[in-house]
Amino acid sequence: MLLRHKSHRIPLGLLLVLPAIFAAGQSTPPLTAVDLAQRQVTAYLATLGDLHCTESVTQEKLSGSGHVETSERARYDYLIMMNGDGDDFQLNESRIESSASRRKSLPMLVTNGISTILLVFHPYYRDSFNFEIRDEELVDGRPATPVHFTHIPGRRTPAALALRGREYPLELEGTAWLDKQSGAVVKVDAGLMRDMSDVGLRSMSIHVEYKPEPLGEKSRNIILPVLAVVDVTTPRQHWRNTHVFDDYRSFSTNAEQDPNVKIASRNPAAGDDNSAAGTTTKAKEKP
Repeated sequence: MLLRHKSHRIPLGLLLVLPAIFAAGQSTPPLTAVDLAQRQVTAYLATLGDLHCTESVTQEKLSGSGHVETSERARYDYLIMMNGDGDDFQLNESRIESSASRRKSLPMLVTNGISTILLVFHPYYRDSFNFEIRDEELVDGRPATPVHFTHIPGRRTPAALALRGREYPLELEGTAWLDKQSGAVVKVDAGLMRDMSDVGLRSMSIHVEYKPEPLGEKSRNIILPVLAVVDVTTPRQHWRNTHVFDDYRSFSTNAEQDPNVKIASRNPAAGDDNSAAGTTTKAKEKP
């Protein structure tokens, strides 16, 4: 069984935020908590292609009484890649397993892309959910605004269950806690809206935590996922997967001209050498 968030193929036009035009003397309406979250999630996606981290995954199969029967641990070099061609873009996870991982290769629940559950606030998915803003709470000592979200049946969803070669959309409901000042998502608890035992999924709960991570002396802190826990029950089995994300690093790419390579003229004079032109591209890690 594979539980994952869908490969997000999103028309690029939906990411463009056009300035609103107001008549003279008309004021701009205040942004709601959901509006602020949408801004933060859009900015968050723009940073993902420059980051990679270490993902540690603990997969556990539980007994009926909740005791761990079998477990596996693995570590991955993890990044999310964004590809675009001018009409749309696509998010794809890359997970390269560390040689230090010790796995028994037992049939276990596979959970991918769970940390992207905050996409419920993205412009592409926002109209697929109803949102209810609730009373302020404290999360890690900071004021946060809880926003309850409920999927609207029949509309697109960012999550899917992959089973025996088919994908089944998942209807989710839950609560996201948004930093009161910035609107950034700091915590999400979510689950299924209805029993899906007919396709082998009785219940599912998702818990994700996000925290500010420093990315170099000149970079501001960015809210990034640090923990994701997925608990799934089927008519016969119970699994729990725990994902820990750490050691975030940011990368940039610079193009440099090799001083030892001569560049040929487009219209070389007779007798000139036709030297090959070229550049050397180097990727370097930001401090």
